[in-house]
Amino acid sequence: MLAVMLVATVLYVLHQDTWFWNESRPFVFGFLPIGLFYHAAYTALISLVMLWATRAHWPAHLDDENDATKQK
Repeated sequence: MLAVMLVATVLYVLHQDTWFWNESRPFVFGFLPIGLFYHAAYTALISLVMLWATRAHWPAHLDDENDATKQK
């Protein structure tokens, strides 16, 4: 759990990308401003981190079908 918190904190700091605020160049792939590309890459990274965190720390009892049928 500590690893997830540390990774989330690092990603939060990386989200504050002050280094690309006033820059539109260089263009990535010839048309995409660097700041927009950074946020697209950041979104892909955070999606992978959330997938990892969910798979690593999802409570197993929520997926147990026997518990769900017993409660009804």
